[in-house]
Amino acid sequence: MNMPYLKLLAFMLFASSISAAQLDSVLTNIIPGTITFIGESHHRIESPLLIKRLIHSAVGRQKCQILALEIGSDQQPVIDQVMADEKPVGAIEISETIDHEPFRTVIAYFAKLKSNGYCLDVVAIDAGADTQVERNEWMAARLAGLPKDKPIIVLVGALHTLKKVAWTVSTGKPSVAEILAGKGFRVKSFPQRWIPGECPGNSIRQHRFVGASDPEAATILNESLLSLLNAKPAISAEGVVDGFIVWGCDSPPRGDSSHSGVGEVRSNLCNSIVDAISLRNRTFQS
Repeated sequence: MNMPYLKLLAFMLFASSISAAQLDSVLTNIIPGTITFIGESHHRIESPLLIKRLIHSAVGRQKCQILALEIGSDQQPVIDQVMADEKPVGAIEISETIDHEPFRTVIAYFAKLKSNGYCLDVVAIDAGADTQVERNEWMAARLAGLPKDKPIIVLVGALHTLKKVAWTVSTGKPSVAEILAGKGFRVKSFPQRWIPGECPGNSIRQHRFVGASDPEAATILNESLLSLLNAKPAISAEGVVDGFIVWGCDSPPRGDSSHSGVGEVRSNLCNSIVDAISLRNRTFQS
């Protein structure tokens, strides 16, 4: 058993649990002709695991997928080589703002999936360091040029996923999601939020979905996203996002192994082990 495989297995074993059943509100929108934005706070381990779960679940519903990442477009040739198993994932140059080990590990995992027959393309959409075009405009152009006959999942910083912002300053610029929505593309936006920002040491992050029509969604939008911008508070989250994936803290009572959060984690870890063993077997047989 080699080190890359051990790293993949460890990543799946010790990451937070993610139930696909609770993500139906997102999965039903991952269809051809739709660009589905998943907003993140960079360096959070739950985010690449969420993408892993979405890709796995979506593959069962659609034949092919496109995953667009906030990586400089000049790295596309390197990503193509990684996905073809010609270069290690460490060869990709990724901004320190975004780069972290779980992010690279899940790219390596997707490369293994593709080498075993999964129809999955990974696309770098961000502007390079020397690009003069504004980042959101660049990313919008990259996404607009992708095939329309495949579902597109986009993992970017949460502020890039807002489809409408009421700016209070003249210098405010639209996000990539707003640009594409304004051009008539079918855009769905599901930012992730970590509330609270930090959990006690023994806590396990659990996610829940908050629809845009829920009054709580407006509170989350205003307090965790719009408050970071020179923008007016929103009365409703509808039209701005399509829902939030909220990662909360779940602290099981000490010694209580029957706690539902622990049960979900154990169940998901078992599924991850099966996935990992299946992936290893297919890799060695190919």
